[in-house]
Amino acid sequence: MVSSGAIQIPSRLPLLLTHEGVLLPGSTVRFSVDSPRNMHLVRERLLKGTSLKSTIIGVIPNTRDPEHDTDDLPTLHKIGTAGIAVQVVGSNWPKPHYTLLITGLCRFSVSSLLKERPFVLAEVKQLDQLERYTAPQRDATATDDGELGELSEKFYQAAVQLLGMLDMSVPVVAKFRRLLDSLPRETLPDVVASMIRTSNKEKLQVLDALSLEERFKKALPMLTRQIEGLKLLQKTRKMSPDNEKRVLVRKGTVFPGRQFNLDEEDEDDDGDDTAALERKVHGANMPEAALKICLKELKRLKKMPQSMPEYALTRNYLDLMVELPWSKSTKDCLDIRAARTLLDNDHYAMDKLKRRVLEYLAVRQLKTSLKGPILCFVGPPGVGKTSVGRSIARTLGREFHRIALGGVCDQSDIRGHRRTYVGSMPGRIINGLKTVGVNNPVFLLDEVDKLGKSLQGDPAAALLEVLDPEQNHSFTDHYLNVAFDLSQVLFIATANTTATIPPALLDRMEVLEVPGYTQEEKVEIAHRHLIPNQLEQHGLTPQQLHIPQSTTPDIISRYTREAGVRSLERKIGAICRAVAVKVAEGHTLTKTETLTPENSKHECFAVCLFSDKAAPPELPIVIDHIALKDILGPPVFEMEVSERLTLPGVALGLAWTPLGGEIMFVEASRMEGEGQLTLTGQLGDVMKESAHLAISWLRANAKTYQLTNMVGGSDPLEGTDIHLHFPAGAVTKDGPSAGVTIVTCLASLFSGRLVRSDVAMTGEITLRGLVLPVGGIKDKVLAAHRAGVKRVILPKRNEKDLEELPANVRANLDFITATNLGEVLNASFDGGFPGVSGTRAHPQLTSKL
Repeated sequence: MVSSGAIQIPSRLPLLLTHEGVLLPGSTVRFSVDSPRNMHLVRERLLKGTSLKSTIIGVIPNTRDPEHDTDDLPTLHKIGTAGIAVQVVGSNWPKPHYTLLITGLCRFSVSSLLKERPFVLAEVKQLDQLERYTAPQRDATATDDGELGELSEKFYQAAVQLLGMLDMSVPVVAKFRRLLDSLPRETLPDVVASMIRTSNKEKLQVLDALSLEERFKKALPMLTRQIEGLKLLQKTRKMSPDNEKRVLVRKGTVFPGRQFNLDEEDEDDDGDDTAALERKVHGANMPEAALKICLKELKRLKKMPQSMPEYALTRNYLDLMVELPWSKSTKDCLDIRAARTLLDNDHYAMDKLKRRVLEYLAVRQLKTSLKGPILCFVGPPGVGKTSVGRSIARTLGREFHRIALGGVCDQSDIRGHRRTYVGSMPGRIINGLKTVGVNNPVFLLDEVDKLGKSLQGDPAAALLEVLDPEQNHSFTDHYLNVAFDLSQVLFIATANTTATIPPALLDRMEVLEVPGYTQEEKVEIAHRHLIPNQLEQHGLTPQQLHIPQSTTPDIISRYTREAGVRSLERKIGAICRAVAVKVAEGHTLTKTETLTPENSKHECFAVCLFSDKAAPPELPIVIDHIALKDILGPPVFEMEVSERLTLPGVALGLAWTPLGGEIMFVEASRMEGEGQLTLTGQLGDVMKESAHLAISWLRANAKTYQLTNMVGGSDPLEGTDIHLHFPAGAVTKDGPSAGVTIVTCLASLFSGRLVRSDVAMTGEITLRGLVLPVGGIKDKVLAAHRAGVKRVILPKRNEKDLEELPANVRANLDFITATNLGEVLNASFDGGFPGVSGTRAHPQLTSKL
């Protein structure tokens, strides 16, 4: 052991070579260790050692450029610092390394190297006395006289002056105050040089200064420079002294590495940021409650060190609060005539939706403080629910924001997370308002019927407050924790069905049905919107491709079967691609055909789109029926209604699905048996009950309608088994509206007569033979119209629903409204049904009360 006073360090020390900084006696520095030599030192000396002596190591600054460092031992600096490792932390990310927390004890000089591998071990000579760092401060009168005493006093007064310019509430400043009062003055150069902002080169100069007088001379200019820098900042920024104190310390101007290690000449001062944030808070024009919370958080932010994780969270919260549009709004365009023109240009049909928007505009003209309505567009896919929402925003002159709710199963997506959670953020409603920057946008809540539910809560329940006009003026997001006014937002929800929307949520919305399009409407939409859009997307012009009005109905009826127009748009896109190939290749698509009076209305025909003749194409290329088959292939759908009704026991019903209305065949057959009824086709309980009702009613009225079994008996089920089948067996079916179809199908089977091939029907039945009303009439009738049906049988009480049908559909269909099954059977068969005319009327009963 080398003795220098009562406290000694070992004469043989393992050396830690570091690029990261300079360790001075009395300071504590954190070093990252990843070089092989240093890693071996940590593993074999610090981690395996059990005595206090094993934790003392020497720290030597490595002056070699780290980018050109090699495995060879560099030239060692002549002076180092012995230190005690107070903490060792290991990590494997992003590569294996250790982090050491080392407190400097004293200087030493390297006498000789004992070994270089696996780590450096050297013979050292202690240069400082350790007692000075542990002994109490001596009286000022005991300080050496002469120049050293004068330097010591001057340095101490400068340190006190610097301390007076700083904020004592900052932890590192309070620590500086304690050290200044407790340590001997001869230790101050090392301690102060390690704490204030200095370069490693300047710290090396202090480390190399062996005499106390030289050490004071090296450290005093650094201290004076800090004081002058603070004075200059206070003068140029014209800030209050208290704010300046907090800013300079928190910024790292005085104590680098304690908070944010930023250069004062390259980075904006945090005080400026905080002051700018405070101005934004006052300029955001937020409500009194929100302003009070923001000022409280801002006050906490000013006192908070930037190294604290909560600093970034509070700053993000305040940034969001000032970015929200508390009072920013757009001015509505209230010109009803211009709005009507814009809506008509963007969308064909949809009269009910357009009328509702114009009504809102009219009321807004009369009353400026109108709350935004909560609309819900319900209809099959592809009918334009989302696009009409965007059109409404453009008509009103408002910002538009779409929120997709399909599959959302966490209520935090709507309400946000509480700020106590890691990674918390506001919900989609508040994020959308931040994105659009105004408080009266049009919000489209897409697919509101497809919300999920999980352990994280029910988002549909969270929407109850958002979509309630009586509550959303004070919507509280969990992240904001302060009320925000949503009453000026125009909410538009879209859904394919109301069946999956919770009743409480549905009650808060104004439901507007968006039915499917008729064939005539689809033709208009195709020529007004779809064909021009597809031509533009495929780089074609009307001079290169022409789809006549006579071809479009074929595409609609033979290649698509949908309520909307998405498949139609895809088919038109396929035609454009086929033509684009031929135009690009320079191939001609021609066919000479003499124009007859029947086809003289067509300008020209284009066929054989896959001709190999290399010739300039004749433009425009006109798509006719033959070219349509060449491009899209054989027709996917055929008008099969008349073909399938060629045997008794088949009837055509109408069904409603979320995708629109559909036609549905019902087939029945009978064979010898024991009177059993078999039902197939994935039927629900309600539909099975309808089948049993139909059998019971037919058996009860078999004599009236002359229905017999296979051997001519009066009971249709005697010795007979009935099999009732609903095609498309993979699709689940349920509901009461197939009742009249099942009765007609079985009546056809038992009587041996064919049902009319152009008749479709829907309606619920009772055991007494009454026909009750059902829903989805408009979609069902449109499906019958698409399928080529001529007569539709409906319940009498559904007659009011026919007013919603387009005029051309009502003109093309023959509607029969029935109150009982006798009227249904009479309209379903050619020449009526036997026994119908002779049915006994029920006597009118008169109450005697």
